[in-house]
Amino acid sequence: MRSKISTTDQDRRSFIEQARRGQIIECAIQAIAELGYAEVSLAKIARRAQISTGVISYYFAGKEDLIREVMTHVYATGDAFVRPRVEGKAPARDALLAFIEASVGFVAAYPQYLTAMVEIIASRRAARVVSPQDQAMGDIRRDALTRILQSGQASGEFRAFRVSVMTDVIIEAIDLAAIRDVEPGPFAKDLVDLFDHATRAPAEAAPGITGAA
Repeated sequence: MRSKISTTDQDRRSFIEQARRGQIIECAIQAIAELGYAEVSLAKIARRAQISTGVISYYFAGKEDLIREVMTHVYATGDAFVRPRVEGKAPARDALLAFIEASVGFVAAYPQYLTAMVEIIASRRAARVVSPQDQAMGDIRRDALTRILQSGQASGEFRAFRVSVMTDVIIEAIDLAAIRDVEPGPFAKDLVDLFDHATRAPAEAAPGITGAA
């Protein structure tokens, strides 16, 4: 009986701690999106969460640790939103258009998430403190898009172009939804039309066309 009670109490504490960590991360995202990365401090995040800075320090080693958790959470949430909407799509053209629509849909569903990420990345690049971990998290989205473009070139659906350049341009265009006052639906449609035409192979192109990565 004692063992069961102890286990239940431990599970409850673990659940409460995870919920508290999640609350702090969400408040950090809101603060960064609204105030800008440079203006955010642990004290401001604590006030927003209605807790003391000591509570934040209990869960996170400092601002840098909290920011890493924010980035991890945003990328994981984005991946969970976009991936199911793209997986299984074929041919590559359908996968590309689904990727663009889902990515803009994520921005619409979580408007502060990408705004916060744009703030964080811009500030860290300016300070030249982008870490390998930061780069690895950013590569999740980039790698997924790269695979789609490479697949489309290999099948002959897409024309020859430098995949790395097209990947960067598509991602930058999607990210505009977070920093511009746009209607997500029409904006996604415009991007779909734009990149459908930008990537599509000429009708007479033979299968197997490839471009430099």
